[in-house]
Amino acid sequence: MNPIQEYFYRIEEPERSTLLFLRKKILESDPEHISETLSFGLPFFKYKKKMLCYFYYSKKYKKHYVSFYHGDRLNYPELILEGRKKFKILLLDMEEDLPVQFILSLIAEVKQHIRV
Repeated sequence: MNPIQEYFYRIEEPERSTLLFLRKKILESDPEHISETLSFGLPFFKYKKKMLCYFYYSKKYKKHYVSFYHGDRLNYPELILEGRKKFKILLLDMEEDLPVQFILSLIAEVKQHIRV
């Protein structure tokens, strides 16, 4: 098992399946330009080798989240800044439907801010 797979398999169900599904959707949204790497022990998604977003778990909120680079340029009430300078997070509620289209639209917007 590679390190990225190990990260996901340390997560309990049903969160694991939800995050793996979201991971698949993100990678499929632009297979030529979006890649995945493990940075700081977390699965990072990169667009043309530049930071795009990553998954993590908030101990404060007790929820997994997606953190978006250039989040400081995204203006949506669903996103939380919490003292970060460049990243905003979107908390994932595992009890509700995953907002896949919203997440993919945020990724598309972040891609516009990345200089390659």
